Formats: sequence, C-alpha cells, structure tokens
Amino acid sequence: MFLRSLAPAPTPEANPSADPSDAPATPAPTSEGTPAPTAEATPAPTPEPTPEATSTPDPTDLVLPDPEALTEAVLSTCTSSNDVICPLVEGILPKGWAPFAAWLITIVLILAGAFVLRKLVLRLIERITRKAAQGVLPEKLRARSGQQTDAAQVLLTERRRQRAETMGSVLRHVATVVIMGTAFLMVLARFGMNLAPLLTSVGILGIAIGFGAQELVKDFISGMFMLLEDQYGVGDIIDAGPATGTVEAVTLRITRLRDADGRVWYIRNGTISRVGNESQGWSRALVDVPVPYDADIEEVRELLKSIANGLWEEPGMRDLVIVEEPKVYALEQISDSAMLFRVTAKTMPGKQNEVARELRVRIKHALDEKGVPFAAAS
Repeated sequence: MFLRSLAPAPTPEANPSADPSDAPATPAPTSEGTPAPTAEATPAPTPEPTPEATSTPDPTDLVLPDPEALTEAVLSTCTSSNDVICPLVEGILPKGWAPFAAWLITIVLILAGAFVLRKLVLRLIERITRKAAQGVLPEKLRARSGQQTDAAQVLLTERRRQRAETMGSVLRHVATVVIMGTAFLMVLARFGMNLAPLLTSVGILGIAIGFGAQELVKDFISGMFMLLEDQYGVGDIIDAGPATGTVEAVTLRITRLRDADGRVWYIRNGTISRVGNESQGWSRALVDVPVPYDADIEEVRELLKSIANGLWEEPGMRDLVIVEEPKVYALEQISDSAMLFRVTAKTMPGKQNEVARELRVRIKHALDEKGVPFAAAS
C-alpha cells in the first residue's frame, strides 16, 4: 500500500478530437495589473442628400403635349384600333414613323392654334373698331338730333369712323405679326433649335437696324402718335409746313396731301414739327370791308349786320353751314382815307371760304345799292 501511494499519478491523455476553443482562456498578463482600455466605436458620417437640379420648363410644353407622350399615344392608338389609316401610314413611312407622326401633329396643332387665335383676335379688333366708329351722342346732341340734323356731329362721326378704321388696320397688322411670329418660334423649337441664341441675335440685329434706320423709326413713331392723338385724318385740310392741302392718306410712315393746284405731296411723318388743321371742330369766315372815311358808321354797320343775318337765316345755312350768328365789328382799322369793318361767321370745318365768298358778293351788291363805294385798304 505504501508502494502504491508512492507511484506517480497518471497524466491525462490528450484528446485529439477536443476543440482548442473549449479550453479555458488564460488572461493575458498586464503590466502593473492595469486593465487594457477598450476602443469606443466612432459613428460613420451620414451623407447629406444633394438636391436635384430642376430644369426650367419650356413655355411651349405648357400648351402643347409632350412629344414622347404623344408618340406613345399614337402607338397605342394604332395598336388597339383596327382602322386602315395606321397600316397605310406604316406602309408609307419608315419603321420609326410614330415619332415623326407625333412631331407632325405638334406642328399642325401649333399652326392651327395660331390661325384660330389670329381669326379671333382680328374679329375682336373689328368689333371694337366698329363700336368706336359708331360712338355715342352726348345727351344735349341727342336731344337736338330729334329736331334737326347737326352737321357738326355728322362730320365728327365721319372723322371718328376714318380714325377707327386706320387704327383698326394698324392693330390687325400688329396682331398678325405677333401671333404668327410666336407660332414660327414655337415651330423652330419643335425642330430642336435653341431659341436663346436666335432671340439674342434678333435683338442685336434689331438694335443695329434701329441705329441705322433712325429716320424710319422716327417716322413710324410719329405716325403712331398722330393716329392715337387724332391730329388729323383723311379729308382734313391741314398746313403741315412744307405743304398745305387736303389729306388723302395717312400711314405710319408718310402723309399724302393734295394742294389747291392738284399737286400731290408726300410728307414723312418724322419731318412734321407742327400741324395747322382747318377741319377740326369749327372754322371762321372773316371778311374785311373798307369804306371811305366820310361814310356813316351806323348805317354801314347796320347794313353789314342785316346782310350777315340774312345769310344766317337762309334755309340750309343755319346750323348746317353757319353754326353761330354772324358778328359785325365796326372800325377794326381807321386811317385818314378809309375805315375798316369786319364781318365774322363761325362755320362748319372747311366751310369758311364758301361763306366768306357769299358774304363778299352780298356786301358788294348792298353797298352798290346804297351808293357807298369801297375804299382802298391801307
């Protein structure tokens, strides 16, 4: 038993199938018994979302359908329908006919819309022009129109009609240029052209033309203001500086006059600095009557007054040609040999010469009957 206790204890055999990870972990010795620090986890930075760039929409896309959507619509229509148009188009056009059809439909829509809009705008302008040409009589003139025809109002209506027609013609041309020009630019955009360089080039070209054609631009601007302000119209007798005569035509660039000799004058609107119009509102007939120094003043004045009133009271003259009772001014001038009397009559526009001639004839006959001679005008 004693020998058995002195025998060495058996050592355990190594198990080849044992997992080394099952062995108890032996802590690593640390210097001075201080535990090793554990590293803290650093959070990864989260990327910020980058805003996507938004493209500016094409103004034509707000009115016209998208070409891709239109292409899909054309394809789906031709696929679902059993008509004869799509096979016919497929037989004529190449394989990629759908984009071309969409492009063609877009062009047709632009042109059709432009023509329809132009038609509506022109009809609106015509309606406004007709209404402006007719006008409305004021209350006082409306009350008088039931009793007698007011020639001044008739002439005013005719002038208003001419002016409205001229302005209507200008507005129709401007509307046509704006609408069709916009449609042309939209068609160019559908062709894939970049309009920004084109518009920039047009703007630069317009500035260059404006500098090079200053006189032409001046004529157009002056003509526009003449029409808007109704300075004169067709049929008016005007003094335009270089020429005096009856207006036959007024455009944005020139005014055509015909003088008393029948000569036609073409005057550029930009060169007209002043205008004397004898056909607006009313005119005045003026007749000077020189009599000898020893003539009876009261007798001559009463004689002239009776002649003027007789013309005023004649049918077809009062309110139609002469709009106010004529006036006689005694001793407008005096000298050692003559006295000057003046007869005036307010007439319709352009009628002053006719009334003045008739007054001279009647005054001559009346003075001859009274034995009052004419004196030499000083």
